[in-house]
Amino acid sequence: MPDAYPITEHTYDVVVVGAGGAGLRATLGLAARGLSTACVTKVFPTRSHTVAAQGGMSAALGNMGEDDWRWHMYDTVKGSDWLGDQDAIEFMCREAMPAVLELEHYGVPFSRTEDGRIYQRPFGGMTTRYGEGIAQRTCAAADRTGHAILHTLYQQSLKHGAEFFIEYFALDLLMDDAGACRGLLAWDLDTGAVHRFRAHAIVLATGGYGRTYFSCTSAHTCTGDGNAMALRAGLPLQDMEFVQFHPTGVYGAGCLITEGVRGEGGFLTNSAGERFMERYAPNAKDLASRDVVSRSMTIEIREGRGVGPLDDHLHLHLEHLQSDVIEKRLPGISETAQIFAGVDVTKEPIPVLPTVHYNMGGIPTNVHGEVVTSKAGDQEVLVPGLLAIGECACVSVHGANRLGSNSLLDIVVFGRAAAERCAELITPGESHPPLPGDSEARALESFDRFRHARGSRPTASIRLDMQRIMQNNAAVFRTGEVLEEGCRLIDDCRATMEDVKVSDRSLVWNSDLVETLELDNLIRQAVVTMHSASHRTESRGAHAREDFPERDDANWLKHTLCWLRNGTAPEFGYRPVHLETLTNDVQSFPPQQRTY
Repeated sequence: MPDAYPITEHTYDVVVVGAGGAGLRATLGLAARGLSTACVTKVFPTRSHTVAAQGGMSAALGNMGEDDWRWHMYDTVKGSDWLGDQDAIEFMCREAMPAVLELEHYGVPFSRTEDGRIYQRPFGGMTTRYGEGIAQRTCAAADRTGHAILHTLYQQSLKHGAEFFIEYFALDLLMDDAGACRGLLAWDLDTGAVHRFRAHAIVLATGGYGRTYFSCTSAHTCTGDGNAMALRAGLPLQDMEFVQFHPTGVYGAGCLITEGVRGEGGFLTNSAGERFMERYAPNAKDLASRDVVSRSMTIEIREGRGVGPLDDHLHLHLEHLQSDVIEKRLPGISETAQIFAGVDVTKEPIPVLPTVHYNMGGIPTNVHGEVVTSKAGDQEVLVPGLLAIGECACVSVHGANRLGSNSLLDIVVFGRAAAERCAELITPGESHPPLPGDSEARALESFDRFRHARGSRPTASIRLDMQRIMQNNAAVFRTGEVLEEGCRLIDDCRATMEDVKVSDRSLVWNSDLVETLELDNLIRQAVVTMHSASHRTESRGAHAREDFPERDDANWLKHTLCWLRNGTAPEFGYRPVHLETLTNDVQSFPPQQRTY
């Protein structure tokens, strides 16, 4: 049995977990609708990883040329390699324009055109007229768009009276015997106290799990805590085999160089100085979708055309761009290149390499953010009281590959949608039903076990093993043999958590325990990702199998669901891909060959 921890109780209409862009947009929307709202976050809100989003937010405003949200929808369906749900994609692309204008009215300082409209830049995979031209669709605040959005949403949330519990680590969901979510247990890192949050709805907005990999653009806080809580609650995760490698991470550091660089005219070259993307994507070239560019770069390096002493990376050129373009539109990139690569972008290229950047998979939801577990007849079964939004969710608008600048759009549109859904279902001030007597004990079990873990392996050692396995066995290109080995290695790695060593027994600012809890969360998702990749025997989007090089719509045009119950192997099920649209006045896009 866990130790007896004194528990402080709070009651709210809704509790949001995570204060990135999705969590803050939901928090703002809930508070503005009159619902008592708490936001629980393990870092200060403006340090959430949305702050690092650089390039922009897509919306067919047409400020820089002709555009149409239906073209945006087509690009997103194509970018998803037809695994995206077209009803959800329609919803997101329709809502994009009002979402951007709403942010502008909240105070987001978007860059401007000469006539004062919101500036928009080209981005990978964004086209006009269903693939005929290049669209300038990505609304930008220089190269710090996420920073601008995050600060604005935090200010607006405070304005509307939302309450924040900052530097609280979410431990687990409180589920009742019927499978409904009734609250959350969290640990206050500053005082060491455990807090129970009762709510009619818990909204998970905990971001991605990029830190399962050795090289990634994610902050160290990106440990997918919400996904792991869902797994521990007996819920599945969807499409976890689809992990996006961003083409341009700084070589040796992993820090992101935004796609906006290529949108502004930057380009990639190999050791011969050749602009090689013209061979792989003759139309879109350097602005092809991220999976295509990442694979093309990997092929160049594999075939001996890499640069540097080890021939193991490539060059990204900005030095031909005018200095005022760099100063106005890419100031952060210039700074990042100088700090992490020692490069003056006005004089020399940036060394870059594909780096893990985004997780297309996550907690399955519908367009309202409500968590879906399965299907009964024609109806999808929802988890009462539980919603998920942002990178931890899988709506699925990104399918097998996310288009750049659709992530900021995703978090804002579905953060707003989740808030509206809660406002429809919840009457402010309703009383809370009683919790099962053992719900807290279940939630505290792992916390207590790791706090007293006296094994022989430090957390950092197990984490490094996990990250190397993921980097080596679930990379840009995959084979059945390598994935099978990866499944065995990652299962063995997870088993070593029984031998983890936590030296600090305190409850106040115990970084040793925090990192161990985060590792427990990460390694569960690593297991699901590796096994899901081994399970899917086709190539689609970011999941490239060299032993199954073609997309197989006959057998694999479906979403993977994976459950990970304690002491058992991963279990698989499926959800159909929604090829139909949300409204009858919009055409759907049947699967076709995907070329750029």
